[in-house]
Amino acid sequence: MSGARDGSIEAVVFDLGGVLLDWNPRHLYRKLFPGDEPGMEEFLASICTPAWNAELDRGQPFAEAIARRQAEHPDWAARIAAYRERWIEMIAGTLEESVTILAELRSRGVPIYALSNWSAETYPEAQAQFEFLGWFRGVLISGEVGLVKPDPAIYRLLRDRFDLAPATTLFVDDVPVNTEAAQDLGFQVEIFRGAESLRARLVSAGLLGS
Repeated sequence: MSGARDGSIEAVVFDLGGVLLDWNPRHLYRKLFPGDEPGMEEFLASICTPAWNAELDRGQPFAEAIARRQAEHPDWAARIAAYRERWIEMIAGTLEESVTILAELRSRGVPIYALSNWSAETYPEAQAQFEFLGWFRGVLISGEVGLVKPDPAIYRLLRDRFDLAPATTLFVDDVPVNTEAAQDLGFQVEIFRGAESLRARLVSAGLLGS
């Protein structure tokens, strides 16, 4: 499913995890719960939860968040600590077809930007490992500004900081609630379901060759 398709597209804003990078805490925690998928899922659902991770993305310091969780769940202290100590192992690699699209847009001079829910502490580690994170004309990281998607304020900040016109800016994200919030503010949107459909959208907009 995609959002508004009526206007021309002059800039593209990419989410990072799930669109360009294969980030998932399960990539790490399967190593820490070998052969115990239910145990891993219970840990991620009740201890190092998505809501807990969202606060890290909002800017809560890892040391503070981890210490608090360890105090609440002392039996799991080592595995909680791994959330920071081995954080980079949550990234399995790039989504190569998406990165290829990014490279093609860049080579054609299309303005490309990034908007990501990401901790300010860990984003530099990813920057050091993945060259394409240096290709964007502008990057807005949630942990650096204390706002997370789908808060409308982060989209307004994106618009204002990079002087984007929502009506001619395409926002690509794999989480529907995030694209819905962007669309409510006038952005064109594409719910990322794979590189093939994204490429088709960009070809139809004249930004990529067929």
